[in-house]
Amino acid sequence: MATERKTLALIAHDGKKADMVAFALAHKDVLLRYELVATRTTGQLLTDKCGLNVHQMLSGPLGGDAQIAAQVAEGVIEAVFFFIDPLGKHPHDPDIQTLLRVCNVHDIPLATNAATASFIISTRAL
Repeated sequence: MATERKTLALIAHDGKKADMVAFALAHKDVLLRYELVATRTTGQLLTDKCGLNVHQMLSGPLGGDAQIAAQVAEGVIEAVFFFIDPLGKHPHDPDIQTLLRVCNVHDIPLATNAATASFIISTRAL
């Protein structure tokens, strides 16, 4: 019986999208083993720049963060890599905080920068 591939969520604020692309390129061999979901713009960049197959949700400001939070709560997503720009303003901050809270409530690994995401990937815990 084949096992279902685990799902990772990839999100990056505009100021961190280049970091996400660099992370994905550096870890492409590992990411290819997972189902990937992302908010719209991040997902499109990862498809175009990295050649990854990414299921794209809505963009973050239009509800994509909330869609991913719902999947975390449903047990669909194994880990969230959300590269947050701590210096930027984000009008959809309530959705961002909800996603972070849901990850913590459900004990889901959450990386908010490339260093933490690389560490999680390197542990092979996923």
